[in-house]
Amino acid sequence: MSLLLGISLSLGLLLVYLSFWQGDQKPAPKVASLSQRQLLLRQADLEKLSPSTIWLLSLLAALLSLFLVFTFTGLLPLTFLSAGLGFLAPWQLVRHRARKRQAALRDLWPDAVDHLRSAIRAGMALPDALMQLQYRGPEPLRPAFQGFAADYRASGEFIPALNRLKDRLSDPTADNIIEALKVTREVGGTDLGRLLGTLSSFLREKSRTRAELEARQSWTVNAARLACVAPWVILALMATQPSTLRIYNSFSGFLVLGTGLLITVLAYRLMKKIGALPEEKRVLV
Repeated sequence: MSLLLGISLSLGLLLVYLSFWQGDQKPAPKVASLSQRQLLLRQADLEKLSPSTIWLLSLLAALLSLFLVFTFTGLLPLTFLSAGLGFLAPWQLVRHRARKRQAALRDLWPDAVDHLRSAIRAGMALPDALMQLQYRGPEPLRPAFQGFAADYRASGEFIPALNRLKDRLSDPTADNIIEALKVTREVGGTDLGRLLGTLSSFLREKSRTRAELEARQSWTVNAARLACVAPWVILALMATQPSTLRIYNSFSGFLVLGTGLLITVLAYRLMKKIGALPEEKRVLV
């Protein structure tokens, strides 16, 4: 009996000792993640373009700005500064398009949730209710739900299809809705219609409040933009005078213009930072 007890104790100690050693396990494959610029292109609905294409457009915009400004003004400092701004312009346009698209989607999600709620109350299953949004949902959202329908029909797996839909939309509001649907699908329950109704009311009220705030601050933002652009428009008009060319076509002129441009950019960015409304970030990714 004592021998059997000793063997059992030794075997237990051996198993505890072996548990501290890691076996030769193959590392899990890394999930391919999008870079910040690829995500920005997706949010701007420009997935067909690659970041290298935008960089090429930036180079072409810089060369075009350099040629046009030097042709019409002859100011070398202003020419090089405008070439730098032209190089940054394509990415700024992409960011502007992404912000406008995110704002437009923010206003469309309450209608999409209402359509989904109506379909579920009519007796449709959750996957079928989501697929019908490719026909009855808001127009800008239909391609994304068309892709979801294709994924779900091809695989028959609901959660992976939802994950691909979330990646395709890349929108914080979409993340919240999709995660709520995933929890409902996995846990179950009969309050999905009530949940969607509450979510629709919340999204609509949030969109209305944000629209009012943006309308109130729009005149301030437009006045700040005019204040930033006006001196450079006046300089471009003065560049047609030979005396202006003699003054600014020098190292001192370059320092004056460069300092003025730096102050203009910093002041504009500071104004945007102070007056910016809080943006909802993607946390459920």
